[in-house]
Amino acid sequence: MKIRLTLWALAVAFLGVALLPLGFHVQPAYPQPAVAAPATPNPAAASPAPQHHPRIEAAMRHLEEAKHELEAAPAEFHGHRVKAIEHVDQALAECRKALEVGP
Repeated sequence: MKIRLTLWALAVAFLGVALLPLGFHVQPAYPQPAVAAPATPNPAAASPAPQHHPRIEAAMRHLEEAKHELEAAPAEFHGHRVKAIEHVDQALAECRKALEVGP
């Protein structure tokens, strides 16, 4: 049962990572208003604000759930559980970067 739970969590994590590129090709369902470029660049704005992308955000929620399940697993599985958690953390970091840069 524990192995099945771990495999399920890993499958959800890898599915979320595999579907991540789909979020980059989705066009918004509503038209984006034209935004005029500022006359002078703002040096205080080091990075743009994160954008709203429902599929990436959904993938992140699934990854968080998978991480929670992996952390709650009582056995270590010879280090594979810890490694899986590291991979989920890396996938979450990539999702955050994707939201920062946008499509």
